[in-house]
Amino acid sequence: MPTVTPRAPAPRRPYQAARPRTANRAASFVLNASILAALLAASSAPTPLYPHYQDAWRLSALAITVVFSAYALALLLALLTTGALSDHLGRRPVLAGALAVEAASMVLLASADGAGALTAARVLQGAATGAAASAAGAALLDLENPRRPGRSALTNSIAPVAGMAAGVLTSTLFIRFVPAPTVTVYVVLAVLFAAQAVAVMFTTETARPHPGALSSLRPELAVPPSARRALLAAGTGVVAVWALGGFYSSLGPALVRLVAPGAPQAAGGMVFFTLTAAATLTVWTLRRTAPYAAATGGSLAVAPAAALTLSGLHGAALPAVYGGAALAGIAFGAVSQGALRMTLASLDAQDRAATLAAYYVLSYLSMSLPAIAAGAATQHYGLRTAAHTYAIAATLLAVAALAALTVSRGRTVHHAHNDLP
Repeated sequence: MPTVTPRAPAPRRPYQAARPRTANRAASFVLNASILAALLAASSAPTPLYPHYQDAWRLSALAITVVFSAYALALLLALLTTGALSDHLGRRPVLAGALAVEAASMVLLASADGAGALTAARVLQGAATGAAASAAGAALLDLENPRRPGRSALTNSIAPVAGMAAGVLTSTLFIRFVPAPTVTVYVVLAVLFAAQAVAVMFTTETARPHPGALSSLRPELAVPPSARRALLAAGTGVVAVWALGGFYSSLGPALVRLVAPGAPQAAGGMVFFTLTAAATLTVWTLRRTAPYAAATGGSLAVAPAAALTLSGLHGAALPAVYGGAALAGIAFGAVSQGALRMTLASLDAQDRAATLAAYYVLSYLSMSLPAIAAGAATQHYGLRTAAHTYAIAATLLAVAALAALTVSRGRTVHHAHNDLP
């Protein structure tokens, strides 16, 4: 887990988000939620297509995880450099520019003719997504309705997982019913991002631009102390569930092939859809559950999810793999939304984009690096051994997360007790 350190203290002037009219606020909220969902839909759309790429270009499991992780690592770099940019320049210009680049990356994905071109397109996509995701998420926080507290944090939790589910499902349906799915799915997404880039320019700016944009591009994570404590408490759980997500996203189709060689190609992509759909339902179901309870419950579900998935390799077949993916999705949704709500609680307006960037850095680092390691292990030792090792590592991380959450919760209760008159 990366060490989260604060930026050097700097003088701050009072910060207030611009307040659009009620009608504009509602429309802007929906638009920014749709942007966040679309960005994550585009990130997961290639998952059902990986078997096609493997067959067409004779790619190894390691090559597939490199293609997958190239996106995540580029996204990380963008978050580290542009994560706080919209706090300085405003949400609109950052979103419009990033969405235009995202549309261009979809065109490159549609025209890719080999692993190199595919990787380059995913790098561009990751950079654009990193710049846009923190800006869209911060805009949602700016647009919080005082009469509906918590809606922005919930949307920041549910839009990404719902988007990932939609991306996998759409891509799978395109494989089944639409000609040339490796082209058409990206063309549709390119048109969507271009339309969103135009729509953003007609919304009211929600941030107050201020100097410091250039200095904000220095690669570092800026997290205020209150958010830092919460992120450190829930961070190990975030690592565990996003690592599981990375495994199912990059190697899920290969796992389905290993367990059920005769299964249709769509079955490979649908295993990640199962995870993300379960995560979406979990985020919604637990929206009123205390964040610590949600994160703790999700961490408890990691070990059973890993065990159930592994049982598919020992005779329980494909239903166990899908059952494990569903349980992993429950763990993912519970930990992610609990950790995000803990991190965003009582956050000042000027820290919104940077704090969201730090959360996404931790998440995608956890998703990409273990996936690369799993791809390398698969290459040398086989998918069966890699899956067992991955499951054990995720379980140990979940145990560490439970310990960290218990200690943090105990300290909070202790301080609250001492503060009583």
